[in-house]
Amino acid sequence: MMPKLQAFEFWRKTLNEARYVVAPMVDQSELAWRLLSRRHGAQLCYTPMLHAQVFVRDANYRRENLYSEVCEEDRPLIAQFCANDPEVFLQAALLAQDYCDAIDLNLGCPQMIAKRGHYGVFLQDEWELLEKIVSLAHQKLSVPITCKIRVFEEIEKTVGYAQMLEKAGCQLLTVHGRTKDQKGAMTGIASWEHIKAVRKAVNIPVFANGNIHHLSDVERCIQETGVQGVMSAEGNLHNPALFEGRSPPVWEMAEEYLEVVKQYPPCSLSYVRAHLFKLWHHTLQIHQDLREELAKVKTLQALADVSKQLELRCQEEMANRKDVEDKEGNLPLPHWICQPYIRPAPKQLTTNGSAQGSELRKMVCQKRSLEDLDGAAEVLSKNKQKKKSRNPHKNFCTQQKPKYLKCEQCGNPKGNKCVFNLCRGCCKKKAFKEVADCPSHGLRFKTKAEKRKAEEDEQKDVKRSEGSVMERIRETPLPPETSTELQEQSAAPLL
Repeated sequence: MMPKLQAFEFWRKTLNEARYVVAPMVDQSELAWRLLSRRHGAQLCYTPMLHAQVFVRDANYRRENLYSEVCEEDRPLIAQFCANDPEVFLQAALLAQDYCDAIDLNLGCPQMIAKRGHYGVFLQDEWELLEKIVSLAHQKLSVPITCKIRVFEEIEKTVGYAQMLEKAGCQLLTVHGRTKDQKGAMTGIASWEHIKAVRKAVNIPVFANGNIHHLSDVERCIQETGVQGVMSAEGNLHNPALFEGRSPPVWEMAEEYLEVVKQYPPCSLSYVRAHLFKLWHHTLQIHQDLREELAKVKTLQALADVSKQLELRCQEEMANRKDVEDKEGNLPLPHWICQPYIRPAPKQLTTNGSAQGSELRKMVCQKRSLEDLDGAAEVLSKNKQKKKSRNPHKNFCTQQKPKYLKCEQCGNPKGNKCVFNLCRGCCKKKAFKEVADCPSHGLRFKTKAEKRKAEEDEQKDVKRSEGSVMERIRETPLPPETSTELQEQSAAPLL
């Protein structure tokens, strides 16, 4: 067994001094997309974030998300996990280490699901726990352990955080230059100053993440921060040829991606649909009818057909030299060319890229409260508009929504006709304990118990009847001839 490479030796020999890196993206950095990105300049890819606990307990999850995606072209590869328990993370990493070149701990996910699950960036204040997770993995794994983090508002605290992870055994650090609160409407600009300070303070390779839309951004980031590599997420999704420095026609990338999907099945239809939405983002703002069609179709071929229709419409515009003004406006290139989507910058940003939180949060909350008060489509978010299109009678007004009675035990809405006045979860526990039925929740513990008892009683009756029959047979006297024959046979010597 070869010794485990560490830090810069690992970056040079295993990762081949990778500078252009495709980020771990949930449901987006699957095998087909990774292969497409590698064909267009990416030198290192990450798997989508995997849930360590599910990976340990579910063999199907392991097969579908890592084992079935083994491919010689897809190396070097780093598998990323979210976890909040040292032992669970280690078990997951041990199951994955033979299928990748390193294991990454996700400490950067800022989404609400990460908050509820207590992982990602919501662990960044628990340094003692993180030290245990990283150090245990560093001691037990045959491949290096790496981490992906977000910054704190204070540069000094961010540097201390990075040094703690390095000391615990982290061999490569990816720093996303945004804070925990910089997401959604408050995304803002990533701080390269924080990344630069981390790079100077640690003795392991550092990758930068944030503000990467073009190849020129990559080169500028490396020059300004001194990092070993640059990671791209959204920039890569809108233009897989970003690391080549090209902006090809969207249909070129879409067709190639669909060919890779066919070549390396299976690939979830939802992943393919999401990628086509990203690639065709600017064009779909104009051709709304095809946007709706792309959202509805149910097969890979149907998705390819919609993509082809978009291509034909774009080529028709090019042939007619028709300058179509897109709805978002101010695009530097025609909408059919791969180019990044630039989020509107939130107001009142400081120079280091962190938002003046209270004011901005207040503005966003006011906007959301207005959406909740008025059900009109023009003030609804895109997500609510989608729900409204599927269900025109859906009501988003909190004042008009029906008031649900609460479960007596947990506070969740109770079942309207529940015999215990509980929610389904609490009802199931109580019904199981008391061997009772709840028709409202479809629980039949009492009925099933009575059925089992009836079957058992029936089996006992059958056995009793069989026993009584045998008893009568034994008690019935044999004819004289049969009795004499049996006596002679018993008296005969054994041969």
